[in-house]
Amino acid sequence: MMQIQPGSGPTALRILLGAQLRRLREDKGVSRDEAGRFIRGSESKISRMELGRVSFKERDVADLLTLYGVKDEKTRAVVMGLVERANEPGWWHRFSDVLPAWFQTYVGLEEAATRIRTYEVQFVPGLLQTKEYARAVITAGAVGAVPEEIARRVDLRLERQRILDGEDSPLFWAVIDEAALRRPIGGVDVMRGQIQHLIDLMNQPNVTIQVIPFSYGGHAAEGGAFSILRFADPELPDIVYVEQLASALYLDKREELDRYIEVMERLCAVSTTPAETVDLLQRIIADL
Repeated sequence: MMQIQPGSGPTALRILLGAQLRRLREDKGVSRDEAGRFIRGSESKISRMELGRVSFKERDVADLLTLYGVKDEKTRAVVMGLVERANEPGWWHRFSDVLPAWFQTYVGLEEAATRIRTYEVQFVPGLLQTKEYARAVITAGAVGAVPEEIARRVDLRLERQRILDGEDSPLFWAVIDEAALRRPIGGVDVMRGQIQHLIDLMNQPNVTIQVIPFSYGGHAAEGGAFSILRFADPELPDIVYVEQLASALYLDKREELDRYIEVMERLCAVSTTPAETVDLLQRIIADL
């Protein structure tokens, strides 16, 4: 399980640069302890660098490339060119006043992912929420928060949704329990708008939405919501994200991944097809 440190929200480039350094080290047969001593650091520093949790010093990266036997100037230039860009804070740092440290890492991973699969039982997934629905959800969960803070959290959620509209947008595949769609969050008008928004999103080629209908009964994911993120770099393992009340788990061990992937496949198999999803969503709107 990944250990998430406060304020450790990695950017996509940090994640990818860290993975590249890990691959070079392992190809050369160098241990993290050896690499740490070589750059006047420690094994834990190398671990944090390879996971993208710290900023990169040019001297450290240059020394590591030398240790790993990277002599080609063009290759070195490409890697060193990533260092400055990787150290630039992600856009979400503008929202650090309302963004928990444990969630910063998820936003960074979300930015780097090429495929995101998510299962939700209580709410419509954040990347698919309308502004009005997001405000209702955030207001209900932010007891005592002032209006300005709620507005900032809504803006953050809407900003995250931009990843679904770009040229390099990830494939986003959501499985939603019907209960989340029947729960009248924000009132009838808000729910009508939200469900119509889901129907509209189904026209995007990178968005797939399935629903687990009430008629199915019990299923393999009754333990709660989770997401599985996959990345372009084959050296990066999938990450399972499980959010808790005031923290989150980031799982990357093979046996954990296999379990969650198996559950996700079962969920998809028993859920509505995309065409059936649209029909069900239209019926829910009619029932409101």
